[in-house]
Amino acid sequence: MPNSFSIPRLLMNRLRAVMAAEMDTQARLKQVVRLIADTMIADVCSIYRRTTDDRLELIATEGLREDAVHRTFLTLEEGLVGRIAMTAEPLFIQDAPRHPDFSYRPETGEDPYHAFLGVPVLKGGKVIGVLTVQNQTERLYQDDEIDSLQTIAMVLAEIVPAGGGGPEQTGNARAGRPVNLEGRILCAGLGMGRVRLHDPVIPAAKFFAEDAQVEEHRLESAFEELHLSIDRLLAAEIGGLWGEPREVIEAYKLLASDPSWAEKLREGVRGGLSAEASIDRLRREHRARFEKVKDPYLRERLHDLEDLDNRLLRVLAGSDEIATNGESGSDEPEVLVARRLGPAELLDYGKAGLAAIILEEVATSSHAAIVARGMGIPTIGGIDGLLTHVSNGDTVIVDGEEGNVHLRPDDALLRAYETRRTLLGERQAVFQALRSEPTESKDGTPIRLMLNAGLGLDLDHLNSTGAEGIGLFRTEFQFLMSDRLPKVKDQIELYQHVLDGADGRPVYFRTLDLGGDKLLPNLNDAREENPALGWRSIRFALDRPGLFRRQLRALVRAAADRPLSVMFPMVTSAHEFREAKALLISELERSRSRGFTGPSELSVGAMLETPAFAYALEDIAEEVDFVSIGTNDMLQFFHAADRMTPLVSDRYPFVSRPVMRFLKQVRETCARFDIPVSICGEGAGRPLEALCLIGLGYHSLSMPAGGIGPVKRMLRSLDLSKFGPAFASLLQQREPALRNGVLELVRLQGIILDDA
Repeated sequence: MPNSFSIPRLLMNRLRAVMAAEMDTQARLKQVVRLIADTMIADVCSIYRRTTDDRLELIATEGLREDAVHRTFLTLEEGLVGRIAMTAEPLFIQDAPRHPDFSYRPETGEDPYHAFLGVPVLKGGKVIGVLTVQNQTERLYQDDEIDSLQTIAMVLAEIVPAGGGGPEQTGNARAGRPVNLEGRILCAGLGMGRVRLHDPVIPAAKFFAEDAQVEEHRLESAFEELHLSIDRLLAAEIGGLWGEPREVIEAYKLLASDPSWAEKLREGVRGGLSAEASIDRLRREHRARFEKVKDPYLRERLHDLEDLDNRLLRVLAGSDEIATNGESGSDEPEVLVARRLGPAELLDYGKAGLAAIILEEVATSSHAAIVARGMGIPTIGGIDGLLTHVSNGDTVIVDGEEGNVHLRPDDALLRAYETRRTLLGERQAVFQALRSEPTESKDGTPIRLMLNAGLGLDLDHLNSTGAEGIGLFRTEFQFLMSDRLPKVKDQIELYQHVLDGADGRPVYFRTLDLGGDKLLPNLNDAREENPALGWRSIRFALDRPGLFRRQLRALVRAAADRPLSVMFPMVTSAHEFREAKALLISELERSRSRGFTGPSELSVGAMLETPAFAYALEDIAEEVDFVSIGTNDMLQFFHAADRMTPLVSDRYPFVSRPVMRFLKQVRETCARFDIPVSICGEGAGRPLEALCLIGLGYHSLSMPAGGIGPVKRMLRSLDLSKFGPAFASLLQQREPALRNGVLELVRLQGIILDDA
């Protein structure tokens, strides 16, 4: 057998010549299978592509019958080729006909072949085809041969013709035609600019190394610069998340120091690949593994590996975002496009002045979405196959008001966008002008508008919006964005920073709301059939008293002679509230006994997010200081519709008679027992929903920063003395539908409501 690297180098040299030659795709594929068979001394080499209907079509062969090309098809469940496509992993067999998955296709004439080696052709983390070699003799293929075939499969991914349904379809991006896409709104707003791809694209022309020694030197230099750039980032002050991004970058540093990762990249270069192509080959493997893994923790680790691959590619390109803090040097506004993005990665772009962000894979509750909202960058996610449509430098409009992305828009659409952007700017100017005006209705009823927060970035919105305080501070983000549990000292620093930023305005800290879709590595990795109804929030905290008590200790010590308001999430019974409050009081007494200054005033409340707790208020009326209704969870429990499931997520209307009657009953119960009650949740930040809540008698609303301006404008146009009785009467009727009835009241009473 040849030495470990002679086969790859010889193949690379020959492939370079084939790729550079002028010929059509079919002729190039024929040349590729012929040179693979000759170089690897194989009797057969074949290429299959994945079609739109998820079949595998034989598109080129050397050794099988030529008339079988484009006539032989296998399903994904059929044969050894189908198995490779399903698993996205190489398969090598000494005697293929005896394998239980072997499928005999007489039209190919493959009867005499025994030894079999096949590898997936990967692009964008998806299998778009399969490359195989076969021999008549029974033999096992060596590691260097498997590695060679995987390398060639990477090159093939750029020339295998599109099957129509996979990520290989880059025709739209290359043709320059306009494309309109729809996604989920993660942060509202409008943005336009040139596409900036977060995932570097390696042109096929850069796959091959002219000189292996030169390429290895480039790779070693890139390793050195990568480590230096990570060190620079660790030494820099990272605002907004305090310790968490640092811990994420420290994890990247450990991965970057992994000798096995570096050695795999060196092997690719020694085999004839360019440094970029060697990284890209490993990146494709990481993406393919990511697609198959369901465990959230393992998926995050694979994401970290892929991110590290991307960072090294950007170092080689001379545009590492770690080192430059995202500054691209371009005068044009840019729209960041990525498959997925972590919060620390997004912070890398913090100084780039991004116009918008588009993500292929993301949920509204993802960390990147939360950071994007904190940074106020229009963001749309959940666009399947996004990267198949875009190229670097494309013009794109991101409509975060409607959830649309317009790639390569025509002049008419550009003009319409500019008009909308002007109107949006005028609208924001109106909201800014209202910032210092009294937050009260036209007839003088004061309403308190508060801010929902969870990041240091959110504190800037207190002054910019004129919010009267933080009605909900989500404390779990500090835990979710770290691979380690935050120390008490780190938590104290965070809570002190929030209280300092509030500058005397009230802050309501919600204790850890973990579980469900918010998983902590190594702590709650048990799989549940219905996590929204499972081991989460206060249940999780009470079952982990050590973790919970450390957070309560940090809150108590952070207050240090300042008022402290703490509320427990998703309480369902009086017993849960009492148990949680007892732990808080215990930590307060413990801190005082050790000489720490306690809060000047302590208020202990609960989140009402389940219908059950509405009927437990009477039992704790003398013990609870306030109640805050979390409408996001309350609505899904009330309607039995999981808000994270797209098929039913829009089936729990807020403005409906059942919901409003329930909230009216809760407000009346709280009034009867003299319990202060407020609303926090996304719905409170929408003018129509906020109008209904105010009509029910709720005079304290907490909402995302973007909702305060529109709600305040609505409020100052509202005569509550007229609307309140009319709304109460409307609730007693059966017709019309409540939303339509409210909109008619809005029209008759001249209430300013943008979403009417």
